[in-house]
Amino acid sequence: MSIKVLVVDDSALIREVLSRMLARDGDIDVVGTATDPMDAREKIKALNPDVVTLDIEMPNMNGLQFLDRLMRLRPTPVVMVSTLTKKGASETLLALELGAVDFVAKPSAEFEGGIEVFGANLRDKIRAAAKSDVRGRSTSRVETPKAPVKTAAAPAGALIAIGASTGGVEAIRTVLSSMPVDCPPIVIAQHMPAGFTGRFAARLDEVCALSVVEAEDRMPLLPGHAYVARGDFHLRVERSSGQLKARLGQDELTSGHRPSVDVLFESVARVVGPMAVGAILTGMGRDGARGLKLMREAGAHTVGQNQASALVYGMPRVAFEEGAVVEQAPVEAIAARLASALMRLKSAA
Repeated sequence: MSIKVLVVDDSALIREVLSRMLARDGDIDVVGTATDPMDAREKIKALNPDVVTLDIEMPNMNGLQFLDRLMRLRPTPVVMVSTLTKKGASETLLALELGAVDFVAKPSAEFEGGIEVFGANLRDKIRAAAKSDVRGRSTSRVETPKAPVKTAAAPAGALIAIGASTGGVEAIRTVLSSMPVDCPPIVIAQHMPAGFTGRFAARLDEVCALSVVEAEDRMPLLPGHAYVARGDFHLRVERSSGQLKARLGQDELTSGHRPSVDVLFESVARVVGPMAVGAILTGMGRDGARGLKLMREAGAHTVGQNQASALVYGMPRVAFEEGAVVEQAPVEAIAARLASALMRLKSAA
């Protein structure tokens, strides 16, 4: 059964390009296009699409305002089509906070692989969005305030590693905003292109007690800090002069991604071993399962996001089925599970 998509963009050229790209493989059916949010509202009612693609800059109503109304009144999977500018990155992250499932960056002159890579990426995101549980997420937003996580102070040399993909922007924010400021360094691989990860780190830094930065090569990993993998770079952990440091590399894609969760987790398993704890969060595909299993085999405590709280239960499912996960938990409980594991490390030291 094909995935029904409504394309919303004020540019006739972009509507045509997106429609042609989406129809390429035969499993996606563009049931309609809309020129602005007012037009989109009527067509969503009439066509009942499985997924909507949405531009941000449009006449009559900003795409973000429309997205906010849509997610409150008629939750529908939305993939944003974004520009690779600083303003575009900020608005895209806000769209993800408002409930968009994912985004694709509009191809530019220097876009590696050009329009074909863009099209393949767009189709993959649409397929993931069609499987996402946006209604479950919209109803779970009303939560009772949770008790603060207890101290996560751990022995020197301890480390937290987190990996995510589709839906990870909100899931990572949920985990980090609950982590105490005395926690060990946190390294994060989130599937996100270049140009967006710096703004993502800055946004996390605004809403979390921890200091959150985009990782730089050879940057020392300090307690109370979180380090986001730079878009289009793998992030690894190394030990140099007795100190844990970040290493960035642009070697080949792993599990189809750069940054790859597998690459990060494998380095953590090798360098940190039983002094690490890891979490694999929402996302499509299998990136991270192999690396998380290596972490578990090295003695690390590992947590997977459970199906009920995952926007896309792909990566956590594969990791669980392959024996990489010690325990599963809802996303709002993962910080507490990680902190508990760290405190056990401390008492055993």
